[in-house]
Amino acid sequence: MSVLLWGILPYVMVAVLVGGLIWRYRYDQFGWTTRSSQLYESRLLRIGSPLFHFGILVVVIGHVAGLLIPKAWTEALGVSEDLYHVMALGLGSIAGFATLVGVVILIYRRRTTGPVFMATTKNDKTMYVVLVAAIVAGLATTVISVFGPHEEVTYRDTVSPWFRSLFVFQPDIQAMSEASLAFQVHTLIGMALFIIWPFTRLVHAFTAPVHYLFRPYIVYRSRDGRPSTSGGIRRGWAPVGTPDRDADRTGRTGRSNGRTTTSTSKDRAGRGTR
Repeated sequence: MSVLLWGILPYVMVAVLVGGLIWRYRYDQFGWTTRSSQLYESRLLRIGSPLFHFGILVVVIGHVAGLLIPKAWTEALGVSEDLYHVMALGLGSIAGFATLVGVVILIYRRRTTGPVFMATTKNDKTMYVVLVAAIVAGLATTVISVFGPHEEVTYRDTVSPWFRSLFVFQPDIQAMSEASLAFQVHTLIGMALFIIWPFTRLVHAFTAPVHYLFRPYIVYRSRDGRPSTSGGIRRGWAPVGTPDRDADRTGRTGRSNGRTTTSTSKDRAGRGTR
């Protein structure tokens, strides 16, 4: 089981992640989006989205620092193990709590806002379950790594060496097997999240909107109730059936009928004279 979980499953996860992204980009480029629902509701979105995205950004940076930087490097810089754990607790707890609050607000918004809930698929619901589970497990491991017995639960002697060994295709299965159950569960949930990642709306995280810097400006026009200054000319952006257009059409019809009546009277008078 240890060989399957810590020696084979990580590479299966990478294969599904990379292959899924390639497949999604080739066959579903129009679906490569967050399917934004800001049009339906923006008040809760303005609160939950920044909390989640900035929080998850700090969480990712913390994972990179904790998993890729060896313990000997930080000790060489004069950062003791106790100081490192205090820093991890401070930043990790704040970032993790902000991420959790943000995703809870987004889920609440999605469940209570009718149009947003109608646009929610089973795929989205599965993604939210796995994502929340990963965040909760990460917060639990952060607290355990500080308040638990370090000689048994420290991930810097177990999870980190195993993670770095994956890049050289020599997975340190023994190191990961000695990690505490909390870290093993968190790692498994994280791998499950990356396995389903290419097939959910989370795929937008791999898209850098560089073209936004070079695209032309988009002109927006207000459609409020201000009086028209077009001088009776129909506006190009006015929808069919608006009062302004109907009034213009009625006025033009009336003027046209008046000209027709006058012309007919003149013709009759001319024929009578002749």
